[in-house]
Amino acid sequence: MEIFLVGGAVRDKLLGRPVAEKDWVVVGATPQAMIDLGYQPVGKDFPVFLHPQTKEEYALARTERKTAPGYTGFQFYAAEDVTLEQDLTRRDLTINAMAENANGELIDPFGGAADLHKRVLRHVSPAFAEDPVRILRIARFAARYHHLGFAVAEETLELMRTMVASGEVDHLVAERVWKEMSRALTETDPQVFFTTLRDCGALARILPEVDKLFGVPQRPEYHPEVDTGVHTLMSLQQGCRLSSSVDVRFAVLVHDLGKGETPQEEWPRHHDHERRSMPLVRAVCQRLAIPKSARALALAVAEFHTHCHRALELKPVTLVKTLEKLDAFRRPERFRDFLLCCEADARGRTGFENRDYPQAEYFAGALHACSQVRVADLLEKGLSGAALGEALHRERVNAVKNFKTERQNQP
Repeated sequence: MEIFLVGGAVRDKLLGRPVAEKDWVVVGATPQAMIDLGYQPVGKDFPVFLHPQTKEEYALARTERKTAPGYTGFQFYAAEDVTLEQDLTRRDLTINAMAENANGELIDPFGGAADLHKRVLRHVSPAFAEDPVRILRIARFAARYHHLGFAVAEETLELMRTMVASGEVDHLVAERVWKEMSRALTETDPQVFFTTLRDCGALARILPEVDKLFGVPQRPEYHPEVDTGVHTLMSLQQGCRLSSSVDVRFAVLVHDLGKGETPQEEWPRHHDHERRSMPLVRAVCQRLAIPKSARALALAVAEFHTHCHRALELKPVTLVKTLEKLDAFRRPERFRDFLLCCEADARGRTGFENRDYPQAEYFAGALHACSQVRVADLLEKGLSGAALGEALHRERVNAVKNFKTERQNQP
């Protein structure tokens, strides 16, 4: 029985990056032998065990055979006669198909170390094409290592295109798509995840609403980058500068979906694109089983981001109505995320990347002014029901009027 460190731990060690978790492959062992040594079995499809002390995962070396479409259509074989190289052959990228033995010696049958040096993301074997999740994983790795100069090998990109054309990518289930996408959204350059999917044609299958934005023009005086898809990814980059929240980054990604539905004869204007965005955002969230918090923020940003851009021009009554519709009084944290999304949208334009966004401070100030209105004071006046609600709204409008006047009178 031999034990090898494999996968991401070896890759990141060679890159000089922190090793977040360690995975191990065991060659020449049986499930019973692992149990006898105190390892706890956890694998359902193939034998995986937790170390009795470290709780790290130890998997028996295995091979796999494609038996049906999709990422679940595999038959696994794990036995004492499976070699380390056979196990590494089934992995996705050469940089993930390296191992280290107990003496710290590198085992690299597919040139992963050379590809690390060349900054190339290359598939290990034609078996890559059997698992559509690998398209998402490649795109995620491209986003993770973009700042280090990594790029997808052209032959791998071509194989990904073939997988899309064959319909293999259509077998991806929603939960797995969101799992990979949400992980990609935590990376430094998540926009690369989406450009990689677009380069191989997978974005049109997975997120057609976003893919449709590319090639749709906007008014150049407001959007010097012109292309709506480009603006979307520029906004996503700005969102990453402003927040590490997946909810924020997802909301920025889908904030302008309605522009993809603007009739061509109306280009480059996109009147009422906010309203057109709403059913599209709902459809994406339902199809990909997006978590409730991300869904709520995305819908709020899609519907009201232009209100935020125009905050300095809005009448106090309109500001208060918008705050009420945003549920800002009960959910101030989400409102703060909403403001970050709007700022990312405003900055996600060529030449606007470092512009101030006073609208956010103004809108937040209006909410603070409203928060000084005490419901208890209105209750003491004997108000209740609809009368209480109307009085509360009226007092909030007056508070915003005073806030606006004080702000205008500031030197």
